[in-house]
Amino acid sequence: MIPIIIDCDPGHDDMMAIMLAAASDEIDLLGVTTVAGNQTGDKTFENALRVLTLINEEIPVARGADKPLLRELVTAPEFHGQSGLDGAELPEPGIKSLDIDAVDFIINMLEESLEKIVLVPTAPLTNIAMVLLKKPEIKQKIERIVLMGGGMHDSNVTPAAEFNIYVDPEAAKIVFDSGVPVTMVGLDVTNKALMSFEEIDGIIADKGVISSKVGPLLKFFANANKKIFGLNGAPIHDALAVAAVIDPTVVGTKFLNVVVDTSSELSRGATLVDIYGATERKPNVDVALKVDTPKFVGFMLDSIKKLDRKFA
Repeated sequence: MIPIIIDCDPGHDDMMAIMLAAASDEIDLLGVTTVAGNQTGDKTFENALRVLTLINEEIPVARGADKPLLRELVTAPEFHGQSGLDGAELPEPGIKSLDIDAVDFIINMLEESLEKIVLVPTAPLTNIAMVLLKKPEIKQKIERIVLMGGGMHDSNVTPAAEFNIYVDPEAAKIVFDSGVPVTMVGLDVTNKALMSFEEIDGIIADKGVISSKVGPLLKFFANANKKIFGLNGAPIHDALAVAAVIDPTVVGTKFLNVVVDTSSELSRGATLVDIYGATERKPNVDVALKVDTPKFVGFMLDSIKKLDRKFA
């Protein structure tokens, strides 16, 4: 099994990332850490606890940064609602959180592990950057960072930037420049990782303990993306990063140089991908450029059915 830690800001697609990891026979989910992003830090933390309570998984949860390294926090209520997980009522948290900061939790897990760990950040990269700043030598214990964020052509918060990188570009720059192997699962592929309205209706029709909650949540998220971007379904951005850990063939990547723009407000948080080698800078990131959408959607549907069977 592949040991991973998910660093997230739930968020509908973060919820699906957690569920996919928890349901997978290939993944050992060591912990979930949270950061402010899609909503404020208190809400994303509570949402992580609610999601794990829903699927009845006793996985360690630690709360991290409530704001970016240097910037004011930007959230995304237009996509995720005021709670961060609008669309269905999730159970009150029944999982006890850890009395340790997310950064210290990640460092401790890395130090204590006998094998290297994959970090899967699906949120602004504040916590991960702080891990690398606080204990630079710890990067030797990180197998890879497979993150959802950025994009070569696509953006969603400004004409230049994807939300997670835009919120904390300084943190993203630290991670991208760290020397740790990084896979960027960005909008170029995650916008194609769509669950259609028909597939979401199929989930709702299953009427299981999990599907009866997940279906309406995904319908809310799909409607928001339809209204704002004209997408015909719910792009399950964050879960694609987990899927790429489970089965790297779900995405096709190319090793390229990526620089994060932190200097211009106009292009703040842009991930500048040198696909043609114009700068002659050394490649530093495996950039996802292709996605096998049917395989990915199959993973998602199977994981929901598997979690439903736990309660059958």
